Order: sequence, then structure tokens, then C-alpha cells
Amino acid sequence: MANETPPQTPAERRFLRPSLRSATMVQPKTGERVKKAFTLRRSQHRPSESSEFLLAPGQYDEQRHRDMGRVELARVIVRNKCRQAYAYATSDIGIGIFKCSLAYVLGSLATFVPAIAGLLGKNDGKHIVATITVYFHPARSAGSMIEAVILAFAAFMYAAFVSFSSMAVSAYFGNHDLLVLGHVIVLVVFCGGGLGLVGWTKQKLGNPLVNVACSLTSLALITILTKEGAVQAAKFSYVKVWQVLKMIILGCSASALVSLLVQPKSARNEFRDTFIKSTDAMAEMLNGITLSFLSGAESDLKSDSYVEASKKSQATFKTLVKNLGEAKFEHYALGTEEEYKINAKLVKCLEKLMQSCGGLRSAAETQFTLLAQSESEPNGASHQPIPANGTVTSSIFSEHTMSLSPPQLSPSLSHTERRTSILASIDELPESSAEASAYPSAAGSDDESTPTKKKSGQVTNLLQSNLTPADMFSVFIAQLGPPMKSLAYTLREVLSELPFGPGPEYNMAINEHFRHSLVDAKALFSNARREALSAVYKNKIPTRASSAEVAADFEEVAASCGYFSSSLLDFAEDMVTFLDILEELKGNVNRYPRQRTYNWLKFWQRGRNKTTSGDGSEESSLVDETEAQTPGGSHEIHNPIYRKSTRGDPYKSENEQPLSYRIWTSLAVFRRDDLKFAVKVGIGAVLYAMWSFIQSTRGFYGHWRGEWGLLSYMLVCSMTIGASNTTGFQRFAGTCLGAVLAIAAWIAADDHAFVLGFFGWLISLFCFYIIVGKGKGPMGRFILLTYNLSALYAYSLSVKDEEDDDDEGGISPEIWEIVLHRVVAVMAGCLWGIIVTRVIWPISARRKVKKGTSLLWLKMGLIWKRGPLKTLLESNENSSRTYSYMSEREELELRRYLSHLDTLRASAAAEFELKGPFPDKSFKIILGATSRILDSFHAMNVVILKDLKASEGEKEALRYTKKEWMDLSWRISHLFSVMASSMKLAYPLNDVLPNVEHTRDRLLAKVFEFRQSGLGKVIANDEDYELLYAYALVTGQLAHDLNIIGQEIEKLYGVLSEEDLKLQ
Repeated sequence: MANETPPQTPAERRFLRPSLRSATMVQPKTGERVKKAFTLRRSQHRPSESSEFLLAPGQYDEQRHRDMGRVELARVIVRNKCRQAYAYATSDIGIGIFKCSLAYVLGSLATFVPAIAGLLGKNDGKHIVATITVYFHPARSAGSMIEAVILAFAAFMYAAFVSFSSMAVSAYFGNHDLLVLGHVIVLVVFCGGGLGLVGWTKQKLGNPLVNVACSLTSLALITILTKEGAVQAAKFSYVKVWQVLKMIILGCSASALVSLLVQPKSARNEFRDTFIKSTDAMAEMLNGITLSFLSGAESDLKSDSYVEASKKSQATFKTLVKNLGEAKFEHYALGTEEEYKINAKLVKCLEKLMQSCGGLRSAAETQFTLLAQSESEPNGASHQPIPANGTVTSSIFSEHTMSLSPPQLSPSLSHTERRTSILASIDELPESSAEASAYPSAAGSDDESTPTKKKSGQVTNLLQSNLTPADMFSVFIAQLGPPMKSLAYTLREVLSELPFGPGPEYNMAINEHFRHSLVDAKALFSNARREALSAVYKNKIPTRASSAEVAADFEEVAASCGYFSSSLLDFAEDMVTFLDILEELKGNVNRYPRQRTYNWLKFWQRGRNKTTSGDGSEESSLVDETEAQTPGGSHEIHNPIYRKSTRGDPYKSENEQPLSYRIWTSLAVFRRDDLKFAVKVGIGAVLYAMWSFIQSTRGFYGHWRGEWGLLSYMLVCSMTIGASNTTGFQRFAGTCLGAVLAIAAWIAADDHAFVLGFFGWLISLFCFYIIVGKGKGPMGRFILLTYNLSALYAYSLSVKDEEDDDDEGGISPEIWEIVLHRVVAVMAGCLWGIIVTRVIWPISARRKVKKGTSLLWLKMGLIWKRGPLKTLLESNENSSRTYSYMSEREELELRRYLSHLDTLRASAAAEFELKGPFPDKSFKIILGATSRILDSFHAMNVVILKDLKASEGEKEALRYTKKEWMDLSWRISHLFSVMASSMKLAYPLNDVLPNVEHTRDRLLAKVFEFRQSGLGKVIANDEDYELLYAYALVTGQLAHDLNIIGQEIEKLYGVLSEEDLKLQ
């Protein structure tokens, strides 16, 4: 009794900290191993940073300048505003605005300078040259400018083809005295069909530059078909087509010259700069995620630095892919397409690293969930009984249900105290307070021998305590914390190192030790991970568990620890691949002399190159994935593909079905939304343009400038009602403001070309600030379009550029009448576009986003129903070729579709209905949870694709737990179907739904049982459980996100009750 050790108090146990602060790390720049004290936390006050007062002593601050007099204070404020204006003017955006205004001035010279105007002949539409410089503005990179010029001339070629074809048809029928029939054919086929195809192309491709090219095509087509009169007179006229070509050449030349000669921008250089920003943001994200897992504190993932890095990573990656697409044209023009292909592989690898970061965060969040459960439950807490069928009778998505967790056997210490007593190894102190001693070591196994002995003894003492499953996190991190921190430090330093040298050469400058250092650090971590997992597996799991829930909790600890460390290893392996691609790029870029190939011009070798090169899929998946979507959306939301046996008469064979059913099935292609939109645009264009073909109304159409109304109609027409409302309002406001500015400029200029040109330059600065600086393209373009149609057109009349314009004042233009005609025409076109969108086959973004979300969930439910584990097991047992449950193409389609739904959500917010505004906040949460579910799908796919060949231990574990993981897959798939049905029907959810967590606990308990069985001890090793652990964690994340979706659906539609159903 005398030697009996008294029980330890919490204060005494707090001092049982393993002394593991020093860790073996690999210096990335030298490749040597050193043991030193270091921290992953960034210094709060860096030496390079200084206060705003020291950096900008002249800036205005109310506290600092409160004792100044009024005159002196006004002088300081004015000086500060001038400094800010200068900084903005010299920024990239400011320079871009100036370049756009300069190109606009050059374009307006076609109206003001007689020599240039003479090249275009007698024509009052020379302001179109200035309009082209607005649409194809020079505030873009050289690659984007090349693309813009290509699209502009493609637009002209299409407009010329349609114009000449319509003239030929009209002339043919005119010569046979069937002019009316010819006009009908031209109106329906060339005007309706031609403009309908333009609308379809704009929505299908969804590229901003394509949209601009479609606007240019519409302008040329409408002018030739409805204004010039050659088609109506049934004769050929090359004059107008030739004038349009010359105006396109002049406008594009002005923009291209300014873009390439005045402060030129290179998409290749912007790609490199954005690439550096993206890797820096990823380094900060990796740093924050690792810190949060080591500390067990979710605050690290909610810190300002992590949130900022996460937002920056997403934004820069989108910009990176955009710059890559623009750089493609520069590389092809310079003959360096091989560099572009390597860059595409590099960005694809960077995308995988970003997805791996998402998997790391999911693994870290699992720990937070378990720790929160451990802290929230008192000792001996018991659960409410769960029915045997795994369902709950209260609202499945209530806060109470989401917080349920298995009972814990808690010792006397609180969770916080116990974690603090174990995790001395990862306490993060500033580097200045850590020991500065560091010495190199020859081998990782030798230099850690002494600390390992201390560590094992202290951890053994800790394991003798009655620890909860949550405490096992601390035990695991106490062993693996230092090597994990070392690997994260090496990865962060490699990501933070700039791979590109200074401009203008931008030679690659990659440290030659990086790859060796990373491989070495990965090997150190892999060995330490194996030992730590082995210790946790052997020491933490008791031979008998008091209940299935407790056994499940023990297995969940092992799952989280193993999954996070495995994800970190996968990230390191992807980083090695990343460095290999950088080395390949370095060899290509630093080659002297550069090899110019121009293989893209060798069209006869194109098919052969595609079969021998595997880069094409990566390039297309990158560039196509991030194409900017137009507000109306360009993706199709299909109805389910109905089986033939479910339509018509099911008791008859296919050949005996009624004629009506066979006609219905044969016309299925015309039920697509994109084709209906094209037909709708064509019908609206025919109804608007027909007044120019009727002799009695042609004068009225010309007097009120109907061609500009038809152009406005084409610009306003969008796929959905909400998108049309948005663009219609912006163009309405832009037209009104442009009209006011045109009147003011014309009156102030008093027919002086120089003064009017100066006012035009000032107005263009304001408009391009809206277009380039604020990103509101439609409004800014319509301001300048209305200004050009009024002020520049009036100047053309004043210098006798056309002889038949006496209806608006002739050589003494009536600016008020001109502006009135333009404003009325534009307003009529905008209103007609909104009416057509609303009346003819209306496509509501509200309905599309609801229907699209339900179809996406159904598709995801079917994919998950295949079963990641079932697919792997069956492919290993019954097939010569192993495969995963979800292909890369399917994942890409799901992500594109989700992005399209988010675009529709933004459009739906602009739709007005009597039942109230669109619930934008709820759908934003729903789509955000759906995006996280896709991340979980990806994480599971990555684990499976890492090794498609299952070992014997994995196969036995999968067979032993087959019933449990099959039930879990089916229940999750069932939940997807229930959510989809509720969303599609807008009906309340049933409050009796499958409980995923309970089924997941049974799976983990079965894994625990298998580990204790004979097969589990003889055949399976620790690595064989990684797949099941990853599956358990992923399903936990799926259950959590499905709960979030269910809560939002309950907020939208409620919970189903008897009062909701009244049979009448």
C-alpha cells in the first residue's frame, strides 16, 4: 500500500507532456536534414511590413489632421485625391481604360476625317467603326486580341454569306415575278433562320468574345437585310457588304494597334504572374489545414488568413485558366505550342493539388466533429433509442438529430485538459521564442533515436489511462505531429518558391534540390506514419467494446488519422509530379535557340498527332471547364430519357404504337431548350423585321430606325426570363444616359469636329470605366452605342455623307429628333425582346434551377448507388480490367452542370413573380452543399484510382463488411432521390427518412469486429483498412451535407403533415 501511486490530478497530468518539439526536417533549398525547432505559423508582424503612416505619410487621416486649418486640410485632401487618381490611372485597369479611349478616338476618325471617311464611300453609318472599337476594345492581352480579330472576321464571313444568299433568292424570285414569295423565303429562312442561328451560337458557346462577335454579325445582317434595300428591290449589291468589311478592318486595326503598341499585355506573362499567386495561396491553405489538424482547433480554418487564401486560390485559378486560354493564341502565333501543352498539364496538376487540399480539409473537419461530440456529451450520457430499421420519427434534419453521437466513456479529465496534456509536440510558438540551435544529421533513423525512446515511454503511460476515442487523436498526433509538421513545412516552402525568373525573359529558375528534398521528406513522413498508425491500431483498440457505437468511434479515430495522413502523402506525391512538369517546362523554355514548330498549321498531320499525343484531353478539359457562361446559361437541362415501354400503349409492341406516339418520339430533338430558344429568336426577328418588307410600312420602319430596334432585340434576347430582365434594364439605362450625353455634346460642340471628338473621348473614358473598371459591359456599351448613333450620325448628316436623310434635318441635323428616333427604336427592341422571352416558350430560370438541381441529385444518387466499394470489388473479382465507380468525364460533366446551375441561380434572382422573390440565400446554401458533395465524390475516386488492384486483405475486409457498406450506399442514394423529388415537386419532405449515421456506425463496428477476427489478424494489414476508412469518412461528409440540404428544403417547403394533403 505504501508503494501505491496516488491518483493524478489534472494539474499533475498536464505536466506529462512528451518532449517532442524538435523534429527532423528537410531543408528544401539545400536538401540536408536538420533537427531544429520551428513553427508553421507566420509571423504576425513581418519586418517588410510597416504601418500605413510610415508608408504613406501624405494620406488623409481624420485623427491625424484634426488640428489643421480648413485651407490646409482641403489642400491635404486634394493632394491625397490626386495621388489616388494617379495611382489608379497608372494601374493595369487605368491603362486599359486609356487604351480603350484611344482606340475609340481612332475609330471616330472614320467619321471626322474626310480622307478616311472617303474610303467608306457615301454612307451615314461610319460611326460603326467606333462602335467596333467599343465591342472589340484593346484592354486585353495580345492572345485575346488575336482571338477577337479571328472572331470578327468569322462573323463577317457568316454575315456576307447570309446576305449574298438572301440577295440571290430575292433576285431569282423577282425575275420570275414572285417577289412576295421571295421576300417571305428571305424573311423566314435568312432573317429568322440566320438570326436564330446567331442566338443559338451565343447561348451554346457562352464565351464573352463570341457574344461580341454575334452582336457584330447581327449588326451587319440587320443593316443589309432590312435597311439598305437591295434585298427588297431584288437585286445584287456588293456596295454595303464591301463597306461593312472595310469598317470591320478599320475598327479591328485600330483596336489591335493600340493593344499591341501602347503598353502591350502578354497573356503568357499574366499566366506566369497568376501562377505564382495561385501557388502562394495554396501554400497558405496547406499551412492552415495542417495547423488545424495538429491543434484540433477549427479556428485555424476560420482565420482571416485562411479564408483569404481560400478565396484567392479559387479566384486566381479561374484567372489562370482564362490566361492559359488566351496564351494559347500567343503560343500558336509564335510557334511555341509545345510550351502551351506543358502549361496545360501544369495547370491540370495544380487543379489536382487544389482538390487534394479540399480532401485534406474534409479529413481535418472529421476530427473537429468527433472532438465536438466528445466535448458536448457529459460522462455517462446516453442516447435516445434508435429504431432497428434505422429511421427517426422526428424531423431528420433537426439540430437535435444532427448532434446525436455515440456515448463516450470519459475519464475524469476534461477533453481540453487531456488534449493539452498530450499535444506538447505541436504547440505552435513564435520562432523567435524557440531554440535557435539546429544541426545537420546524416540519417533520419539515427537522429531521432533518443526522442523516440522518450516518446514511446510517455505514450505508453498515456495509453494506460482510460482514454476516450477522441483522445486517440492526441496520441496519434503526439507520435506523428513533428514529421507531419516537417513535411508540411517542406511542401509550403516549395510552393512558395517562385519558379519563373524576372522579365522579360522569364527564364525558369527551379532549385535543383527541391525534388530530392521533397522525396526525402515524403519518405521520412511515410515511415513515421506507418509506425504511428501501427501504434494507434495496436494500442488504442480494446479487445472488447462495450457497444457497437463505441467500437465505431474507435474505428472513426483510426479512419480520420489514417485518411488525413494518407491525403497528405498523396498531396506530396502530386507535388513531385508538379515538380517534374516544371522541370519539363524549364527544359522547353530555357532551350536556346527556341524551336519554332508551327505544328498546328500542318493540318495533314493533325489526326496522327492526336493519336500519338495524350495532351488534348487535358487541354480541353481545362479550357472548356471554365468558359464564362452568359447570364441565360448555355447548358441543356434534359428531361429524363423515357423508355419506349413507358410511353404510348405499353401493351403493344414498338411497331404497333399509334402514329401520334411515333411522331412525338421523332420530334424529340425539337424539345431541347437551346433549339426552342433559337426558334423563338427567329420568330421574334421575323415578326419585327417583316415591316421593312411591306411596302406600306417600310417608310415608317426606316424613319424610326427599326434596324437599331431589331439589333437591341437580338442583344436583349436571352435564354431565361431573368437574364433578359437584367440585360434589358442595363441597356435601357445605358440608352437613356447615352442620349443625354449625345445631346449635351452636340449642343456644346456646335458642329465642330475637334470639339465633338474631344467630348467623345471624355465620354468614352467614363463608359470604359464602366465596362473595364466595373465589369458592367452591357450598360457601358449601350451608352456609347447610343452616343454614336446620335452624335456621330448627326455629324455625318451635317457633312452630307448621305443624300436621303432629310427626315432628320438633312445638313442641319435635328439632334432632338435623331435622339428620339434612336431611343424609341432601342426601347422598342428591348421591350420586344422581353415580350418574346416571356411569351414564346418562356424559360424560367427559377424552374430551371429547381429542375436542374433535382436532376443533378438524381444523377449523383445513381452514381453513388453503383457503390465505390462494390465497383472495385466486382472489377477485381469478375473482370480483367479494373475501373472506378465514376469516370473523369462524368465528374467533369457534374461540375460543369453545377456551375451552370449557379449561373441560373443568379438569373433567377432577377425574375419577378407575385408569390415573392426567389429564395436566393437558400439555393446558394443548397448548391454550396452540393459542391462539397462533389468534392467528397472526388476524394473517394482519388483513393480508389490510387490503386485499382485490391490486395487480398482488402478483398476479405470488403467481403466481410459487404452488407453494411451496401446498405450505406443504398441509403445515401435513397436520400438523393427523396431530395430530388421534393425539389422537383416543390413538396414538403417526409419526416421519416433513413438515418445514415446509424448505418455508418454499424459499418465501422463491423470493421472493428473484422479486425478482431482471425482473418483480420492473419490476412489484413494496416494499409488494407485505408479504403474502408476513407469510405466511412466520405459518407460522414455526405451525411452532413445532405443534412444541410434537407434543412434548407424544410425551410422552403416545410415537413409533410396530414393537413398538407386534402383529397377533393
